[in-house]
Amino acid sequence: MTSIRRFGESKRWSDAVVHNGTAYWVEVAESPALDARGQIAEVLGQIDATLTMLGADRTRLLQVLVYLADLADAPVLNELWDAWVPADPPVRACVQAHLSAGYKVEMIITAAMPSSLG
Repeated sequence: MTSIRRFGESKRWSDAVVHNGTAYWVEVAESPALDARGQIAEVLGQIDATLTMLGADRTRLLQVLVYLADLADAPVLNELWDAWVPADPPVRACVQAHLSAGYKVEMIITAAMPSSLG
């Protein structure tokens, strides 16, 4: 049986879970007072930090599901995304969703892990 590794566990959730060579996690802005541009930039930075913690990088991204509180922020998302995403991009979907007050973006990430973590 393949082991499951959990990082940053709390009673309600884990910050990241790795199983069978794949990592799963969610990122939301740490600063909900920021505008959409600030929150999106912050979340992309948090994805980088989590990848680093897991011993991986952007090239390992498989899928990113993006939830925006307002699809009018999609051009900002695309601008920041295009500057951030690697040459071989992951699958990405973007939908509008009702998020907690003040939050403009939430991203669900799936990434392939180096064999040492799988």
